[in-house]
Amino acid sequence: MSLYPPRRRTTRRLTAVEERSAGGVVIDVRGGAAYIALIARLNRAGRLEWCLPKGHVEPGETLVETAVREVAEETGIIGRALITLGTIDYWFSTPSHRIHKMVHHYLLEALGGEIGVEGDPDHEAIDARWFRLEKVHEQLTFPNERRIAQMAWMRLAGTA
Repeated sequence: MSLYPPRRRTTRRLTAVEERSAGGVVIDVRGGAAYIALIARLNRAGRLEWCLPKGHVEPGETLVETAVREVAEETGIIGRALITLGTIDYWFSTPSHRIHKMVHHYLLEALGGEIGVEGDPDHEAIDARWFRLEKVHEQLTFPNERRIAQMAWMRLAGTA
């Protein structure tokens, strides 16, 4: 038995904030194979992550417009949105907020441009490259983005 009274635990409840982003799986078909553009960035711990291009919705912009703009900014590839692939949602915390993030993904057809990160205004992407769609799951860092790439593969193959 303790001589001291039990400590009261105080917890501060963080304010929840909703955030929406959009991005996409931009596909280029050449030589009978489909290629997908991915970006590389460094996470907060300094580790390299390969992921799908995406970003915040600007005022007055639709989700599709955001996806097309973000893909162009982060990869250099100009695309045209074809279909919706799905939404990824997750929670994370900052020192002042709990954030519920929803990222809407679209399948885009590559129309032009050159792969590269020079157009990224936030300089979050440090590299952009084409990867074969059927092998992209080996490169993508996050399982939920592998699921989106798999959905793109299934839609292109006509099995979804």
